[in-house]
Amino acid sequence: MNPAQSSATSGRRTLLLLASGVLLFTFGWILAGGASLEAKTEAKPATTDNRAAVVNGTVITVDEVTAKAKDRLDELDAQHQQMEFKFQQERSNRMLTALGELLEDRLLELEAKATGKTKEALLDEGVKAKAGTVGDADVDAYYNQLKASPQGGSLPPKEQVADRIKQYLQQQKEQGARNAFFNDLKTKYKVETILSEPRVEIATEGHPAKGPADAPVTIVEFSDFQCPFCKQVVPTLAQITQKYGDQVRLVFRQFPLSSIHPFAEKAAEAALCANEQGKFWEMHDAMFGDQSKLEVSALKVTAGNLGVDKAKFDECLDSGRFAQRIKDDETAGSLVGVSGTPAIFINGRSFSGAQPYDALASAIDEEIARAKNGKS
Repeated sequence: MNPAQSSATSGRRTLLLLASGVLLFTFGWILAGGASLEAKTEAKPATTDNRAAVVNGTVITVDEVTAKAKDRLDELDAQHQQMEFKFQQERSNRMLTALGELLEDRLLELEAKATGKTKEALLDEGVKAKAGTVGDADVDAYYNQLKASPQGGSLPPKEQVADRIKQYLQQQKEQGARNAFFNDLKTKYKVETILSEPRVEIATEGHPAKGPADAPVTIVEFSDFQCPFCKQVVPTLAQITQKYGDQVRLVFRQFPLSSIHPFAEKAAEAALCANEQGKFWEMHDAMFGDQSKLEVSALKVTAGNLGVDKAKFDECLDSGRFAQRIKDDETAGSLVGVSGTPAIFINGRSFSGAQPYDALASAIDEEIARAKNGKS
């Protein structure tokens, strides 16, 4: 276990112990018939000073201890918020899964009654038949696509993974057909979903952005300039901003995974240094366009080619002026559940990884419809 893992494990253990203590106390209080907490509080002498310890007559104050422990307490607070967010998110996901199952069953009942067919026959016709089967050509095409990716060099021979690829593609086909089938039924029977997934508030003011501030849809992306999956989502987001125009606002926030991407931190700084001179998106496109040129010397050349004031840019990058700003972005991302990149939030709804265009576009369409119906 590395130091980071040890620290994280220690933090989780501390939180679990704290949580266990609270639960045990609460449970004991309930069994005691709700004994007066106020009375117990009054019986305890109030502390009127700020002393934590006394050494040879010199007082160490609680304020001094708090200041000394600030970083450790901040880390604990962040871990607590992350755990709370993940709990709420998982609870909501389970509720939505249960709702989806109930909706599908209700829709099948209605359609079975309307058509005189069984639920099984409806699923066979509407899902399995329309999904079709995956052929060898599909497997070959998908394998070649993986082979051409940045991680393609470590891919096993096709013969070793063909069955798994075929199974995966078949699942994708059937899931796509299933979604289309039930979406048609939702339209036919006028389904309105009131229960919604959790949304988070993410600050966007002062961060690089494109699109009007009053757009009905705000997309916040936490990204890493050395991440190959972040590069994959760049054309997807470009397609979205082109299609939806003034209906979307795209906001970029930094989340360099420095432990596995050694050039990501300085690349993030370079983007913000370029942003100072109104060249953020040009620098963004250039760095994602060639991820082999993210060393500091290469970043300076790239920026110079974009027409920035080179001396000003170089001074900014060398000074590390935006290092704290990037750490603030990382903290903000961690607090809303970001652990990898790219992480995309559409009006506060979370989408992890290099999502395909259709998945993001579908969510955007839903948000535009909500805005038209006056829902926040």
